[in-house]
Amino acid sequence: MVTGTAVDMVAEALTGPGAPFAVDEGVYRGGPRTLREFVETTWGFGDRPFLVSEDGVTGYRAFFDAACGLARRLVDVHGLRPGDRAVVAMRNHPEWHIAFWAAQLAGLVAVPLNAWWTEDEFTYALDDCAPRVLLVDGERLPRVAAWARAHAVPGVVFHGEATDGFEAYVPDTDPLLGPPDVEVLPEHDATIIYSSGTTGRPKGAVATHLAQAGAAMNPRYFAAASALRRGERPGAGPAPVSLTTFPFFHVAAFTSFYSVMAAGGTLVLMRKWDAAKALELIRAHRVTHYSGVPTTALQLLDLAVRTGDPLESLVQLSTGGAAAPPEITARLTAAYGERIEPRNGYGLTETCGGVLANFGAEYRAHPGSVGRPTPTTEVRIDRPDTEGVGELWLRGQSLIRGYWGDEEATRAAFTPDGWLRTGDLAHLRDGRVTVVDRIKDLVIRGGENVYCVEVEGVLHDHPDVAEAAVLGVPHAGLGEEVAAVIRLRPGATAGPEELRAHVGARLAAFKVPAHVFVRDGGLPRNATGKVLKRELRAEIADATGRAGASGATGVSGSV
Repeated sequence: MVTGTAVDMVAEALTGPGAPFAVDEGVYRGGPRTLREFVETTWGFGDRPFLVSEDGVTGYRAFFDAACGLARRLVDVHGLRPGDRAVVAMRNHPEWHIAFWAAQLAGLVAVPLNAWWTEDEFTYALDDCAPRVLLVDGERLPRVAAWARAHAVPGVVFHGEATDGFEAYVPDTDPLLGPPDVEVLPEHDATIIYSSGTTGRPKGAVATHLAQAGAAMNPRYFAAASALRRGERPGAGPAPVSLTTFPFFHVAAFTSFYSVMAAGGTLVLMRKWDAAKALELIRAHRVTHYSGVPTTALQLLDLAVRTGDPLESLVQLSTGGAAAPPEITARLTAAYGERIEPRNGYGLTETCGGVLANFGAEYRAHPGSVGRPTPTTEVRIDRPDTEGVGELWLRGQSLIRGYWGDEEATRAAFTPDGWLRTGDLAHLRDGRVTVVDRIKDLVIRGGENVYCVEVEGVLHDHPDVAEAAVLGVPHAGLGEEVAAVIRLRPGATAGPEELRAHVGARLAAFKVPAHVFVRDGGLPRNATGKVLKRELRAEIADATGRAGASGATGVSGSV
């Protein structure tokens, strides 16, 4: 059991005067100030393996030399200058990192785009950020080629052939030339990362180098705090080997690879998610850290338990990108004891990754919490209700400076004194933050607030439930009713009434879903694992609309 006093002692040891995570005016005093500064230190890891893929192994020195070579070409041949935008659009190839870090070494603004986007979605973002160069793989090339021709923007294609203004990538790994001679300052823009767009058109979140440098320090702080809480010395032991299943364009992946790169660790890549393949990779590469969305983590645990895989090398299982059902910790502990540390956290595109984390014994004791903030992150609950629930506001080093070309959206998201309105409902108790719902997904049933995450957590506790999404649907008298969309485990037989009774035994009656729909396939999700509730609303609108108009309850069906 981790006490509040013990947590405070760990924080003081890491952030006090002269400590490695001391803070000066809201900024890590001893941390890097730019991403160029951050990546230049990885050169010192030499031939240690950095990227492991189906194409082979890339060491740190080879990676850094290749990134420097591409950066020189972007500056010397393409004539790009600091502040120009460089789009990076490819799946999790090793070359994604070469392209992204080349942009940082050249002083460019890297714009990692969602690799699953359609041509229309790419076109929207390209029109918005107006890049000077496109760094894409062969699979993405057909989706951006028409835009590039229309705007006379050149590109480099990886894992593909040269065509229509795109040159094929040829590695330049001269170890003596280094990065181009450009000035990169902390206040310069480093990245534009587009929001997932689950509620509308994506917005380009602009982060400075100082913000991203803070984001690179945040996971290092949590790793050090975790070690101290376990009674170990931070940084001792072998470097991490991480199976990172997040797509690299997502900020959850940034949190993971920043942590690995800072320690000289290894990233093991997957072409696409497959639980059986993930277990093979964990065994083959002696993976120590797993990082992914809760859905993939649960699938990994299910298969490991079912096949008796001991996950012998694994020491940490970390989830992010979506709300983690509390059952993850219980199932991990039941199968593997306390050997594998559970970890989850909280972050947004607007925070450049994770700024809150919950791990180890405290996570097991408080599985519904997203944890405590980093030393450079301030937390505030705005206008809490009688239960202490209000909108979560954040302020700190790793926050973006605003949205690209959208002052109105920036003003709506930030207060004049720098607080980010997250749009999440949360409460703060004993220093721990618990997110209970998104404001826009809050179901207000006859004046009573129903937090979807709470109901989803109870549904996930039912042994027959593989996936659950809870949302509000219109009701003529109550305003809204609670609906649940469920995917059952193979061979499961639980019906809507059994699931409603399961929730009713644990939560107040007004929180019990009036409508339960069983879905044959998986829930619709975006590329980062978030459930697309707008799609679910469209699927069930007709059935629940008819039921709501008549005042019926307990409606069930299939979608």
